[in-house]
Amino acid sequence: MKFWIPTLTSLALVTAATSASADEIVVGGKNFTEQQILASMTSQYLEQLGYDIETRAGMGSAVLRQAQENGQIDLYWEYTGTSLINYNDVTESLSLEDTYDKVKELDGEKGLVWLEPSEANNTYALAMRSDSVKETGIKTLSDLAAAINEEDSLSFAMNAEFYAREDGWRPLQQAYDFRVGRSNVKRMDSGLVYPALRDGQVDVGLVFATDGRIPAFDFTVLKDDQDFFPAYSLAPVVRQETLDANPELAGQMNKLSALLDDDTMAELNAQVDVERRTIEDVANTFLEANELL
Repeated sequence: MKFWIPTLTSLALVTAATSASADEIVVGGKNFTEQQILASMTSQYLEQLGYDIETRAGMGSAVLRQAQENGQIDLYWEYTGTSLINYNDVTESLSLEDTYDKVKELDGEKGLVWLEPSEANNTYALAMRSDSVKETGIKTLSDLAAAINEEDSLSFAMNAEFYAREDGWRPLQQAYDFRVGRSNVKRMDSGLVYPALRDGQVDVGLVFATDGRIPAFDFTVLKDDQDFFPAYSLAPVVRQETLDANPELAGQMNKLSALLDDDTMAELNAQVDVERRTIEDVANTFLEANELL
């Protein structure tokens, strides 16, 4: 297995020769923990199946997507919302299923095939400490809204971007019909929300659904029962040319995709970010546990 370390020359990928071949598959990945785990997991899994694999992990999202469109990356894991909004300029609100169907259609026109989506959806979410959930009975965002409307003075932590954006905090309150005063909202860097919630500085925090600190800090994600947050379902995306050269690849990747959900990805992320295990070891252990190695 060949590994590639990203540098400033990464941009040169967009002019390189195409890679699709029955002899070699180039697996890509973005530059954060979850994506690095997925790239390692995919490479180890496919190499075990007999493919010649080159791994190019740690890439910026836009560069990675452009590299795949231009034929230098054969396969990587993408989020439906990222493709819908960032790569296809679709801003309308769609359900999880409709988001997947739309990006499958639009990217298919570009020679990119979305395989079966996993159950992992790395979107925004609101979380509480699990002991607070047990104490209050708040399990959904509708439960949260009802508690607030009964004059429960809950405090919140979120990043400044979500607080201010047009599809963020204010529309969320409108969708669920509740209102929180400014004094009850603390704006801070996304990374600081997790310790603030853990340490009891706030009651509710804005998190990302597959963040490893959710299980590590014993948080419970509140169910978005009105589907307010955009869908960011995680799925393998492969070039049609690569799939044509390797017809068994779709079924093999779908088998891996079926094993992933929010809790699984959060736990894997925590093993790297909290327990400080290596990405390769975490990916290897998961594959062995699921009899894919």
